[in-house]
Amino acid sequence: MLNDARLVNFFANTLALLALLAMVAGVIVWVAQRPFFAISRIQIEPLDAEEFNYVSVPSVQATVAGRRLTGNFFAIDLDDVRSVIETAPWVRRTQVRRVWPDTLLVQIEEQQPLALWNEDQMINTWGEAFSANQGELPDDAHLPQLSGPANSEQLVVQRYAELARWFAPLSLSVTEVALSPRYAWDVALSNGVTLNLGRDPAADAADLQGRSGALPFAARIESFVQAWPVLAQRLGHRQISSADLRYPNGFAITMAPVSSNTSE
Repeated sequence: MLNDARLVNFFANTLALLALLAMVAGVIVWVAQRPFFAISRIQIEPLDAEEFNYVSVPSVQATVAGRRLTGNFFAIDLDDVRSVIETAPWVRRTQVRRVWPDTLLVQIEEQQPLALWNEDQMINTWGEAFSANQGELPDDAHLPQLSGPANSEQLVVQRYAELARWFAPLSLSVTEVALSPRYAWDVALSNGVTLNLGRDPAADAADLQGRSGALPFAARIESFVQAWPVLAQRLGHRQISSADLRYPNGFAITMAPVSSNTSE
């Protein structure tokens, strides 16, 4: 009988404890749902900079308002907030955290445009394509035009960086890089010369990011860069229109038409 009484007391105490926990949980839920804990402020600031160059705070706020995110300080889904904000123009990624008692702190890493990409996009310094209003670029921004097939962004950016390093000592910049669907390259320089580089050796390798088979590509550029000072000196004021670098032991050049000025 004594054991039966202890068992009954144990179950009774357990039920009482469960009932108490349920009441406490109910109170916590009730308190958490009070209007006092509603999100009333979204604080937006740059993640790693003193100020935004491209992101518009009103635009981000309008993006959030348009999606009508639900939940209070405790219940709001931070991943949902993050996903919504990253759809706003010029936003690359965000960090979102709660600030007691009614604020969300949103820290934004904005896009850093490196070049124009294909017809209506841009490409950032991480080699990622993104869409934004190009009219919001500074008036003195002179971005190169890069183009290529889908999913070739990182390869094109890598090649652009290689080309820029090769031509910088010649005081030339790369204004255009075009990769065809067959992975053949065409390049335009700031002096008006266009280069036909042919098919990229990386296209025949398993790694399409260009790490394998890059030496032949660099060798073609190197031979042209080394020959350019002597070639430019010999040509004098005559202008080169294009150069075909697909030959294994050299390159072929095409001269620009000579304009003749006649005086009466």
